Amino acid sequence: MRTRLLILLLIVSLLGFLVSERREMGPRLLAFISPEPAALPKPQLDSGVRWAGDWYTVEWLDTTTIAIGEPRAIGRNTSYLLLGSERALLFDVGEGWQDLKPVVDDLTSLPVIVLPSHLHYDHVGSIARFDYVVLPDLADLRARTRDGVFVPTYAEHLGVMRDVDPPALRPAEWWKPETAIDLGGREIVMRHTPGHTPESVSLWDPQREWIFTGDYLTPTPLYAFLPGSSVSDFRATARTLLSSLPETVEIFGAHDEPSDTRVPRLGFSDLQDLGRVLEAIGRGEAKASGVYPRIYRVNDRVEIWTDFNLAIENDRPRLPAP
Repeated sequence: MRTRLLILLLIVSLLGFLVSERREMGPRLLAFISPEPAALPKPQLDSGVRWAGDWYTVEWLDTTTIAIGEPRAIGRNTSYLLLGSERALLFDVGEGWQDLKPVVDDLTSLPVIVLPSHLHYDHVGSIARFDYVVLPDLADLRARTRDGVFVPTYAEHLGVMRDVDPPALRPAEWWKPETAIDLGGREIVMRHTPGHTPESVSLWDPQREWIFTGDYLTPTPLYAFLPGSSVSDFRATARTLLSSLPETVEIFGAHDEPSDTRVPRLGFSDLQDLGRVLEAIGRGEAKASGVYPRIYRVNDRVEIWTDFNLAIENDRPRLPAP
């Protein structure tokens, strides 16, 4: 009888641990039970998109803005190369299945600055191949930098999904939120847009009225149940963007379905839809499906997936700037 009771207590304790640590344990368990990641077959490309090798694609959005896609990756990642007259800014560097640097070198001879939208493995895969990397100037990231080297944590990187280790980054610069970057005749503003992760940033191009949002807003499920994700941060960021962006803004995300090889593009109405759903979630009025994650439909192109216990993050602060 005593042995059975001890076993029962052990099981209850284990279940309690799994529930309390579900965000951290979830990716590990998923990686354990999932098959080995494999590249998708080469798809038929949409008009205006061309291959750059057998992994990456290139789509020119205008004469100085290039979307670099990975349609053979499960997440169909998209990175963006923004060209000025003096230097270029590369926003995200993909999963790293193949080296991205030769593709970038073929597209521009300008000095290239690399800024990841956030630190998940599918956005920093080729980052070690580039010499000039910048990070957002956030107090938590700064505090964990040792001898000029910053290494993302497991929760920030989630490389367990691909069995890859976090990269050791040596930032050449730290950019404060709302920093305006002069690329030479082209000014880009880095904005802090937490929600998907605490350190997430977006790029605002005021001349074109374009914003590059990484995983904050993209035409696939928005993950707000992963380690570091926060519905309250998603909501605060939506409020900020809705009050500061023009209704004519074009939104370029980081992921899309593999069947669509063009750039993931959304508009102001999608941001409005996201904002309405986030406000409804905050009031407890939104309808969801599923248990974990809870899935809220935003519109016909966007969903947001959340934790089943939203109360745990109500008071979680954003990462402050130093």
